[in-house]
Amino acid sequence: MADGDFAQNQPPGYVPPRVWTWDAPSGGTFANINRPVSGATHDKELPVGRHPLQLYSMGTPNGVKVTIMLEELLEKGHAGAEYDAWLIRIGEGDQFGSGFVAINPNSKIPAMVDRSIDPPVHLFESGSILFYLAEKFGEFLPSEPHKRAATMNWLMWQMGAAPYVGGGFGHFYAYVPFKMEYPINRFAMETKRQLHVLDTHLARSEFMAGDEYSIADMAIFPWYGGIMNGAYDGQEFLSVHEYTHLDRWVRQIAARPAVIRGRMVNRTSGEPESQLRERHDARDFEVNREDLVQARGGERV
Repeated sequence: MADGDFAQNQPPGYVPPRVWTWDAPSGGTFANINRPVSGATHDKELPVGRHPLQLYSMGTPNGVKVTIMLEELLEKGHAGAEYDAWLIRIGEGDQFGSGFVAINPNSKIPAMVDRSIDPPVHLFESGSILFYLAEKFGEFLPSEPHKRAATMNWLMWQMGAAPYVGGGFGHFYAYVPFKMEYPINRFAMETKRQLHVLDTHLARSEFMAGDEYSIADMAIFPWYGGIMNGAYDGQEFLSVHEYTHLDRWVRQIAARPAVIRGRMVNRTSGEPESQLRERHDARDFEVNREDLVQARGGERV
């Protein structure tokens, strides 16, 4: 790059150093929790409830995948899928507590412990948790080879594709301190390509893996249903009305009772009646929604 071209960089004149150093927080909205090293920042043990499955999470798209799966298993009558869901406030750095890092050294939600096995099984990465639960309970992962392969194909597609949506489009369109044309265009193009991939596939398939609802649907819905219905306030910008087959599928998944419940768990945004900060019993959906807790002056029952 010629010296005169540096003026086109942002900030004007910026040239990447030979060696990067962490001189100041960066990352826009999430600057307070971004750092270039792993590990715990403070000592804090995690709470443990009475159920075999202990979930430590927040109602982001990756967290919602797992709570949908657990509620779907309970809907099918699997009592062993009862769980305690503890809220991890990622904006406050709860994921860097020593107890959480002991489960997930990557310090990302969701993390889960299966205490029905001795010693307990530690689980992290949402796709891994979905696969573990599907195999444990024999649900939502077809055994027929073609359908099973399709399910795993689309599950892995989501795991690889969504960072371009959240960390790419969402970050640069909604969260950075100022707007930059190049990254917004770059990630808008990729997000629209992914929406078209899904729309084209769902034009000929009821669910992601064919005619069976599976963990692939549970993984893809929170991310791309969000893009279709409010995430990052980018719906008009992305012209999501173009993706009619994807919209059909999003509406179909969103109407499932277990999905409605799963989307409430560990949620801290939206209307209070849509939030269940922690979930320790099915009864919590009736008595401990955030609107009811607020009406009782913050008391949970």
